[in-house]
Amino acid sequence: MDWKEVLRRRLATPNTRPNKKKSEQELKDEEMDLFTKYYSEWKGGRKNTNEFYKTIPRFYYRLPAEDEVLLQKLREESRAVFLQRKSRELLDNEELQNLWFLLDKHQTPPMIGEEAMINYENFLKVGEKAGAKCKQTKANKKECKARHCDSHAHLSKIKLLGRARWLKPVIPALWEDLENYILELIPTLPQLDGLEKSFYSFYVCTAVRKFFFFLDPLRTGKIKIQDILACSFLDDLLELRDEELSKESQETNWFSAPSALRDYKTYLDFVLALENRKEPAALQYIFKLLDIENKGYLNVFSLNYFFRAIQELMKIHGQDPVSFQDVKDEIFDMVKPKDPLKISLQDLINSNQGDTVTTILIDLNGFWTYENREALVANDSENSTDLDDT
Repeated sequence: MDWKEVLRRRLATPNTRPNKKKSEQELKDEEMDLFTKYYSEWKGGRKNTNEFYKTIPRFYYRLPAEDEVLLQKLREESRAVFLQRKSRELLDNEELQNLWFLLDKHQTPPMIGEEAMINYENFLKVGEKAGAKCKQTKANKKECKARHCDSHAHLSKIKLLGRARWLKPVIPALWEDLENYILELIPTLPQLDGLEKSFYSFYVCTAVRKFFFFLDPLRTGKIKIQDILACSFLDDLLELRDEELSKESQETNWFSAPSALRDYKTYLDFVLALENRKEPAALQYIFKLLDIENKGYLNVFSLNYFFRAIQELMKIHGQDPVSFQDVKDEIFDMVKPKDPLKISLQDLINSNQGDTVTTILIDLNGFWTYENREALVANDSENSTDLDDT
């Protein structure tokens, strides 16, 4: 027999010798085969007793993209219908007043500070008398059982009413209500873990300010909770629960820690600049705001752009507007720039008139004081003379 043929047959015949050592991949394949076999047998054996587990319900729905207009509209409509359905389950003003009356009637001494308290037994009585809707405002069973075990434990009436208040969307939320809500929410938002507690009050103020700025245009100091739920601000705030929120999302989210810190620092810079206009650093900050064309200097167009607002405010207050040409000539005379048509930052600093120039352009009261400086000096002189005579 040809040795080549023998070798070919040998290679084609599997080695069935028990003492052959299997490779790592072969062991893994065998393990997977056995697992599949036993799992299939187990699943088939439980088929009749666990039919319910054959289908896992869907629990995640992707948010529609910006270009998916129909899905966006569907989501908005679904949200509106959901809120309407929930609002019908909530307390109206009369029911809320009745709840307050019952809580007040069943309060239990002693008071803690200025807060009226209620014990567990009276709490149950209030729940029975207040009606079916008020069951939503009751504390959870674990909390109640824990407090029931302690005969001296009390539940705050104010906190219970606060919970009912948040469940009633037509009742206006006050600034303090929203502050307390966000303050209690901070520990539940992983994206705010790095926020120092000393900064909490500033963060809360920054967050609440956005709600009231957009939802309270008449500055009444109140917002309907229904408006809070309907707008996207609350979604943005609760988005911070996502531990894997990207940096890009954090930068565009008003309520994120980086945004809050950045906005607060920007506000501080702005206030410091306005209150210290004589300082070179403050002038540099304000100069960048006035240089709307980013040319590195102020020209007639820049000066006129800002002074027009001063003229309009003077008309509103019944004052005769001052001619821009006069103001422009006076500014250039004060600063005496190297270029007679351009005012640079260094020109402002060297003139020692930077604070006066910026005040004329951005502050109506400051401009009025400058415009009437001679009359004010004369009045001060007359007053001092009268005091001397007396």
